[in-house]
Amino acid sequence: MAEFLALSDAISRFVKRGDCVALEGFTHLIPFAAGHEIIRQGLTDLTLIRMTPDLVYDQMIGVGCARKLVFSWGGNPGVGSLHRLRDAVEHGWPRPLEIDEHGHSAMAHAYAAGAAGMPCAIFRGYLGSDLPRVNSRIQSVVCPFTGEILAAVPALRPDVTIIHAQKADRHGNVLVSGIIGVQKEAVLAAARAIVTVEEVVDDLETAGTNAVVLPAWTVHAVAVAPGGARPSYAHGYYQRDNVFYTEWDSIARDRDRFRDWIDTEVIRGRRDAAEATRT
Repeated sequence: MAEFLALSDAISRFVKRGDCVALEGFTHLIPFAAGHEIIRQGLTDLTLIRMTPDLVYDQMIGVGCARKLVFSWGGNPGVGSLHRLRDAVEHGWPRPLEIDEHGHSAMAHAYAAGAAGMPCAIFRGYLGSDLPRVNSRIQSVVCPFTGEILAAVPALRPDVTIIHAQKADRHGNVLVSGIIGVQKEAVLAAARAIVTVEEVVDDLETAGTNAVVLPAWTVHAVAVAPGGARPSYAHGYYQRDNVFYTEWDSIARDRDRFRDWIDTEVIRGRRDAAEATRT
């Protein structure tokens, strides 16, 4: 059953050094506040999992949180590369980064397999792709009924999944609405789940667009974090900060400027904000 905790307490209790951690959200509801708290707590040797790693993973990789990245596409949406990710892969700064690259479909199927307790995901995919040549975790199987050759990848079963959502009720049930990615599957596949929310309400009467409700029994901790998805957006609450996404390109290109930004905006500048989430 979900427990209401301050974000700092939820991270310190449920995320450990060396864990496999998935921070999911698609286009919006990206859990930046949680990622920044992981940075503040100095957690390292993480295997980071995400279908579309963007700025929050660029930041976490740039400070040395990650030893491995499992992903399907990585970039600054609408802008370009993730320069801290590239620096880690190409130059080993601030530490070498192992990568396990897949297609979107493979990641979605792998989360679903993890949620179902299956050892792997089997699907039609990778036809004509070079990825199986460079990723030994992409295999093929023969359907025993039709003889068709199908792709297979290991199930994704994070130690911890963290998502951001619009609302939780006072029992810990969570509402996610708007564009939905793989948040539901990622939560169900994980051993532990943390959800940051914009607000806590008495009930979830208004479901909204494409609504998914995660029952309280699927969630270990709920942390109130208004604005917890910024600079991405939260459907019904605030817009995407497109200016910042553009600015990040120049911030992340330079190691010293990046470290200054992390120190000012995350380590020092956001510490008070993190404390404000205490309930």
